[in-house]
Amino acid sequence: MRILVCGGNGFIGRHIVNLLALAGHDPVARSRHSLPALDYAKATKPEAWLPHLAGVDAVVNAVGVLRDSPSRPIDAMHAQAPIALFDACAAAGVRRVVQISALGIEGSATRYATTKRTADEHLLALTAAGHLQGCVVRPSVVFGAGGASSEMFLSMARLPALLLPRPVLQARVQPVAVRDLAEAVAGLVTRPEPVGMIEIGGPLPLPLAALIASLRAQMGRAPARVGTLPGWLTRASARAGDWVSASPWCSETLAMLASDNVTDPAGLQALLGRPGIAPAQLLATLRHG
Repeated sequence: MRILVCGGNGFIGRHIVNLLALAGHDPVARSRHSLPALDYAKATKPEAWLPHLAGVDAVVNAVGVLRDSPSRPIDAMHAQAPIALFDACAAAGVRRVVQISALGIEGSATRYATTKRTADEHLLALTAAGHLQGCVVRPSVVFGAGGASSEMFLSMARLPALLLPRPVLQARVQPVAVRDLAEAVAGLVTRPEPVGMIEIGGPLPLPLAALIASLRAQMGRAPARVGTLPGWLTRASARAGDWVSASPWCSETLAMLASDNVTDPAGLQALLGRPGIAPAQLLATLRHG
């Protein structure tokens, strides 16, 4: 199959591209630097996508940004461009579409969540109307080399003493190894009918603080001393992060940590035919690709 992978040069997308190629498919990655070039921030009309769908059998949308920026506006990247892509797929007869979204966005008022939901709902509506065979994949925290949140957790795990915000101490996540997520998505997009909403979480839910402690233990380091960052200082640090565009810690991140980010681990196991990689083995995935 010839499969257009939007965001194919990104953190999740490049793993999907590699697995599709190893399985004998023809993945096509498009970006501002590819030939032909495709700027997702400007591809907000279906006609911008139609030339890139010629000869394509299926599409994976792995584009995502945590924050708004002039070059990558979150409304365009998460909502306007994906909606245009899905409409173009329906017009071009490219029926198989997999959208990578995020777990925990239901009920959240953050711009990240609302823009992601907008695109998810549009794809599911086109699927319900019979125009597409769409699938929305919502993973918990994705861990792997090159992931912004992964790098933040690893940096925190190296510190002998930590002051952690209360949400980080309490909120539970279900980390998914990026290669497990990529394998699941590659399998979904090549199925005859990848339809519906699928939540994906790793085999073990745990508080973020426990994930950081596990990563530190995997580094062979003694447990760190951990304290609770006062609420006012937590909010101040998040607001400071709002001014640093490269930082994964910001007000949006703090808001998204207000509730658990977990689901039934059987969903990922069913897609892989095996259990997902456990938190205690995540560091080894960085060494082995």
